[in-house]
Amino acid sequence: MFRRLFFTPPPGADPTIPWVARAVSVLLAVLLLAGAFTFAFLRLEMTWVWEPIWKYREKFLQGFWVTILISLASLVLSTLAGIFFALLGRADFLPLRYLTKVYVEFVRGTPLLSQILLFFYVVTPAMGITDRYVVGVLTLSFFTGAYIAEIVRAGIESIGKSQLESARAIGLTTVQTYRFVIFPQALRQSLPPLAGQFVSLIKDSSLLSVISVNEFAKNAQEVSSITYSTLECYLMLAVGYLLLTLPISLWTRWLEGRAKFDT
Repeated sequence: MFRRLFFTPPPGADPTIPWVARAVSVLLAVLLLAGAFTFAFLRLEMTWVWEPIWKYREKFLQGFWVTILISLASLVLSTLAGIFFALLGRADFLPLRYLTKVYVEFVRGTPLLSQILLFFYVVTPAMGITDRYVVGVLTLSFFTGAYIAEIVRAGIESIGKSQLESARAIGLTTVQTYRFVIFPQALRQSLPPLAGQFVSLIKDSSLLSVISVNEFAKNAQEVSSITYSTLECYLMLAVGYLLLTLPISLWTRWLEGRAKFDT
């Protein structure tokens, strides 16, 4: 019983880990982490002040919902942009292929903070866009799309040439080859790094405070400056971001299980 709860199944046995074993292991890990943080906080011997934080709960909730909306819009747009540029990078027309390379290297080689300011003060005013929330979504999508493009490209290039030749041999068109052969396998390869990128996108939204977007982090900073309860505000911020990112991680793990197949 002890081995079934705390050890992976031996070679040759059913590799499925019982849900009880998973639940016990997760509980022990959470208790260990919580115990470590509790010990550290007790060593501070500080007086917690939560009353002022409760007075500004609506400001926290407002920033929380703004972060959700910005993150969801950016997630959709960046995914579409990433897939588009990943396919563009495989084009036969060389200028399009190198356009993708320049875009990816520009994004990876410059800080997100610089890109936010560049979009806000230069790019979007030239396009007639003045809404700072729209600017924030576009900037996050532009930034994250480059990383997703590289993830998708790596997933596509992991497919063996023999499978592409087999698809052509049975008469599949290019669109059908991508739909039925390439994308299902590339998705399986790309899901773990995509999960990390989606989580990073949510946390990167905190940088939009530099253009006065009232998202979660900016509102927490404002409450902190008003109440002087700095640690309490940032603990609320950490819990809030955890509530946002944990469902993304669990959802992508579920998708990994659905997309898994023997090769």
